[in-house]
Formats: sequence, C-alpha cells, structure tokens
Amino acid sequence: MSVGKERGVTEMKNRFDLTGKVAIVTGAGQGLGASMAHALADAGASLVCASRTVSKAEEVCAEIIKNGGSSISVHVDVGDAQSVDKMVKQTLEKYGTIDILVNNAGTNHRELCVNMTEEQWDDVIRVNLKGVFLCSRAVGPTLIEKKRGKVINIASVMGSATLPARGPYSSSKAAVIQFTKLLALEWAPYNINVNAIGPGYFTGRMNSTLKDADSILNHIPMGRMADPEELAGAIIYLSSDASNYVTGQTLFVDGGFLCL
Repeated sequence: MSVGKERGVTEMKNRFDLTGKVAIVTGAGQGLGASMAHALADAGASLVCASRTVSKAEEVCAEIIKNGGSSISVHVDVGDAQSVDKMVKQTLEKYGTIDILVNNAGTNHRELCVNMTEEQWDDVIRVNLKGVFLCSRAVGPTLIEKKRGKVINIASVMGSATLPARGPYSSSKAAVIQFTKLLALEWAPYNINVNAIGPGYFTGRMNSTLKDADSILNHIPMGRMADPEELAGAIIYLSSDASNYVTGQTLFVDGGFLCL
C-alpha cells in the first residue's frame, strides 16, 4: 500500500474515532439503547448510561468497563425536568463535558385510539417527545458554549408511516423528526449537528409480542427484523466527524420498509 493510500485510510478511520468524547445515551439499559451505548464505547467514547431502571443501566455500564471502556450509570426519568438536569449535572461532575447526546428513551402502548386511555396517550408523548425536548434543552448550554456537539434523536419508521394501534407512538415519532429539523436550524450557528435515526423493526422487548409480525415481515423487503447491533454504523457515523456537514436529517435503518 502506498504512503498516500495509507494516510488516506488512517484519516478515514480517524473521522469515525470517538476517543475522548463523552456520550449520554438515555434508555441505555436494554435493547437499542444498550446496543448503541456499546457501539459508542467500542468507538472510544466514555458513556453515561442513563435509564429509569438503574439496575439495567448498571449492567451495561459494567460490561463497558469490563471491555476496557469508561462508563457511569445514572437514573433518569426523561419526562421530568429535575431528573434530566440531575443527569446532566452528574455527567459534568464525572467527565467535565458532554459531546454526544442520544435521545433514545421511549415507550409505547399498542391500542386502538377508540380504546386508548388519556393516561396511556400522555405517557407515550411525555417520554417519547417531551423527553427529547427536556434532554436536549439540558445539554444545550454545554454544547453551545463549546460550539460543537452531536445530538441524535431516535425516531422510527412509524414517524413516516403508520399502522393501526400506533396512535401516540407514531404521532410522537413524527414530532421527533420535525423537532430534529427545528433544533438543527437553531443550533447550526453553534456548529452543533442534530440528526435522527429512524429504526425499522428490530428484535427485542418492544417487538417481542407483535400480533401482526407475519404481515410486518412481508412488508420488509429484506425479509427479516434487524439485530440491535445493526444500528451501530448509523450511531457511530452521526456521532463522529464523518457527519460534520449533516444536520436536520433522519437516517432510516429499516431493511427497505419505507420503500413499499
């Protein structure tokens, strides 16, 4: 390999290197959140694994440390401003800064709208939409002061398409996509990238009891659900210098679901 080509390969690898970066991942105790936390740690970032269930976040944190990374686990209720502010304070006390925020925490109630309670609707909107706002608002001052940072909001294919019994979930994820554009506009002058990832159907807790799994699989051109690890490339790309001129976008990782 020529010297120039070697230099080019090294420079490309460096663009994806997150060494020295500090990342907060909400909902990091399981599923896609845990997978993304591991991916960011493998790329060199120090991880704040935040979850409403601290014991699960602690497990992920322990695995990262066992693999040679740096991580702390913190409790957070993303729908509560005081809890979110405490999460940010703990992060700054431990690491002194924040570089990456992954707004992943989410919930769902699958029910037809005519049967859905007001409490169920409010719960989904509180976590999936208000939580993204509160966490972004809390981390914003640190990123704005640095004039650099990455915010990645986890949306969904259900933010672009929808199916029955996905009322508040689909509505909240569509709003997350729009909020991503809004925040990208507001924070672009500070060199802060705000993007979203729209996962399709991944194996895990939220999709383990799907009653319409067969019909969904028939709607996925690749013919299968994804493994959580298959989100690693998207989260590392949007967290790294490789995406420095990308903002306000939603990257769908869906096996072609939205093509049909």
